[in-house]
Amino acid sequence: MAVANLHKFASRIARNPTIFSITRSSVSGSPIPSRSGSAKVADRIVKLFAVDPEGHKREIIGLSGQTLLKALTNHGLIDPDSHRLEDIDACSSECEVHIAQEWLEKLPEASYDEQYVLKRNSRARVLNKHSRLGCQVVLSPELQGMVVAIPEAKPWDIP
Repeated sequence: MAVANLHKFASRIARNPTIFSITRSSVSGSPIPSRSGSAKVADRIVKLFAVDPEGHKREIIGLSGQTLLKALTNHGLIDPDSHRLEDIDACSSECEVHIAQEWLEKLPEASYDEQYVLKRNSRARVLNKHSRLGCQVVLSPELQGMVVAIPEAKPWDIP
């Protein structure tokens, strides 16, 4: 257990060595200059509205650069165990959401792979123009106020 935690810590340092670097200025107590371009968390907040399958509208908080799936799972609207990978090749479309029309135009077009997954898992094999995969929608400040609906589970998804 301790070895596994040590490996995780070492991999974090390897990925971003500036997080753990100690400089003379940080030890001496003089202020460390902030990195240029780094934003406060408050500047990255994106507020959304999600309508659950029962029709209740809830305010959802996500971060710019985070996927819509992550924001929805953090608020308990999508089961995190149902969609473990945010990789389109492993997708089962259980993170399907419906985006309101005025917000669809602000999103990049769905990729061929995303459309394929949505069609493959649709009973009628017809793509609903509002359907997107939450794992493929990346939040940005332009999406502030976006409205998404979580569709009811498909009969074949219910255990």
